[in-house]
Amino acid sequence: MAKLVYGMSQSLDGYVDHDKMEPGPGLFQHFIERARELTGSLYGRRVYELMQYWEEDDPAWSEDLHAFAEAWRRLPKWVVSRTLKSVGPNATLIQGDLATAIRELKSQQAGEIEVGGPGLAQSLTNLGLLDEYQLYVRPAVLGHGAPFFAGPTPPLRLAGHDLIGEDTVRLTYVPA
Repeated sequence: MAKLVYGMSQSLDGYVDHDKMEPGPGLFQHFIERARELTGSLYGRRVYELMQYWEEDDPAWSEDLHAFAEAWRRLPKWVVSRTLKSVGPNATLIQGDLATAIRELKSQQAGEIEVGGPGLAQSLTNLGLLDEYQLYVRPAVLGHGAPFFAGPTPPLRLAGHDLIGEDTVRLTYVPA
């Protein structure tokens, strides 16, 4: 059975914004390795559309950017959306009963599936389907934006913590 892991970079004040918190080399290398280890990715529409950036190679990219794109492209992706009619390569659209679809996905897969997006993560939390939360706390204060937790923080138990890269602490929590 697959494990669903919601992990994103967040500011010290609890917001997620990829445009304002670009990872340093050590953290980006961590994300490359993480993508290589994953079974797949589960996204809401907005995060999926953001991640489609990695579908097309850019000759100006560094070696690390190419490595991440390659690792990301090989991953199966599942996209939860009420509005999309189709999704790109190596992706499956999930519509309808979210709880049933995600329980089926978890039962058919092994390993870790990353969950991207606060809204989707909150829906999965409410359904009791998220297995782990990884908060990559970055040294920035944004003051606004999308919060890491899109609703009330669920009861959690600290399962681990480590320093990633130059300036990021990863806090790992599991449902209490």
